[in-house]
Amino acid sequence: MDIRPSRKPFMLGAALSAAALLSCTAVPAIAAPAEPYTVKSFAAVGSESKPDDITRLGNNIYVAFQNGVGPMGEPSASGATASTIQQYSLAGTPGASWTITGKIDGLHADEAGQRLLVTTNEDGNSAFHTVTPAAGATAVKDYTYTGLTHGGGTDTATIYQGKIFITASNPADTTGPAVYQATLSGSTAALAPVFTDNATAAVANTGSTGTTPLALTDPDSATVVPAESPRFKNQFMLASQGDQQLIFADRAGTPQQSLQVLNLNGQVDDTAFATTSQQTLWITDPDHNTVHSVTGPFTAGQALSTVTPDTAPDYLASLDLSTGSLTPVPGLSSIHPKGLLFTSAQ
Repeated sequence: MDIRPSRKPFMLGAALSAAALLSCTAVPAIAAPAEPYTVKSFAAVGSESKPDDITRLGNNIYVAFQNGVGPMGEPSASGATASTIQQYSLAGTPGASWTITGKIDGLHADEAGQRLLVTTNEDGNSAFHTVTPAAGATAVKDYTYTGLTHGGGTDTATIYQGKIFITASNPADTTGPAVYQATLSGSTAALAPVFTDNATAAVANTGSTGTTPLALTDPDSATVVPAESPRFKNQFMLASQGDQQLIFADRAGTPQQSLQVLNLNGQVDDTAFATTSQQTLWITDPDHNTVHSVTGPFTAGQALSTVTPDTAPDYLASLDLSTGSLTPVPGLSSIHPKGLLFTSAQ
């Protein structure tokens, strides 16, 4: 993989109030946000397009631009066959960038290793990569999977209690692994199942009791629930997007593992949790080819999700972890979210 040199910085637009128009050079104009939110926006760098996953490593933000590449690595309409990882400062100034062959579907920071974990091609022909920004010309390392048995590709990579978990997307049926644990050695990412698409889970919705066998058809995004959350603290969380379910795994990957399922009233992709009341929400918006940073009345433990209707634009919603209800966030409806990330200013 090649490393492209840093480009000329693109300056962030000014903070916006309800009376101001949210726009900047090369960014399609969208409606101004309503109070009490303040939004800063910046466009893709150069010809990059379709921003998706977003993460923070150290004092930099990293965004995966998919560039129109297909879910099995098929070339885009313009012939692109690689995605771009773009580095930004916390103020939004572009830094270095890297190209990865295929469609990046997972981008996650491994703080302990000071590297990024990257998965490509969610439907098939999938591979795993790491990017170590401080390593210069040898930043990118490619891995081949072993043990990929569910018949599809891979999506999100997540660090849970020191282990690398990878979601098993586009399964061939509902009996294979939903999540793998990856062990990296040499140029191999060896996968072992964590739990399966047909595992048994306790129903977590308020007023429900008992257990149910899962039948997951669309494992997708994943994250770790922070200690500040009102429910499911410190658990691994998997979104099965098309199934309208969130799976919570306590002590995931151990003999003591237990699962709960929260049924939702809509399909969700990414979910982000605020850990304090003074955080900034970063949002990628592929429809407008833009990244936004949003400040406003977020509260510690609050969960926000990207809702993905089949016939309407994606929207940002508050997630009720007791009932599974998703409520649109007033004032931010003009943003069509994809990746979500809460981060502090430092």
